[in-house]
Amino acid sequence: MDYRIRKLKKSEYPLLKEFLYQAIFQRDKKNPIPRSVLDDPAVNVYVQDFSSYQEDFCLCAETEEKIVGAVWVRNIQGFGSIDDQTPEFAISLYPEYRGQGIGTALMLAMLQHLREKGYAQTSLAVQKDNYALKMYKQVGFEIVDEDDEEYIMLCKLK
Repeated sequence: MDYRIRKLKKSEYPLLKEFLYQAIFQRDKKNPIPRSVLDDPAVNVYVQDFSSYQEDFCLCAETEEKIVGAVWVRNIQGFGSIDDQTPEFAISLYPEYRGQGIGTALMLAMLQHLREKGYAQTSLAVQKDNYALKMYKQVGFEIVDEDDEEYIMLCKLK
């Protein structure tokens, strides 16, 4: 599949809310988590007022003039926060575009961007049974902490 990775335009930031929902791991496909979860401040912090922080940055994957995935970073107090010097990663693709290498390409592009900006590391949180765990490990994230449901992962950039 042909696609290109580019910076998400400010006019496209409203798409992040949908990508945030798509990023939520759905264990039970027949009973998905309701979209109202996006109103929870602990979840909404990933997209609320995006670009209001200097560290906010987003790349997207586009195919046939349709944005099909996004990866973004924010220096926030989220589920995968390490410290106030480590931006937290979020990534999402529409389901029909998963498993084609687009997510890996998005992640590698964002990791390169963070290196160029001088960041030492980035973090994320992932459920232990999430299929994306394998991809995170392949691009350099390592498990640094865990609870009953999630791993906190860190990727050293230097």
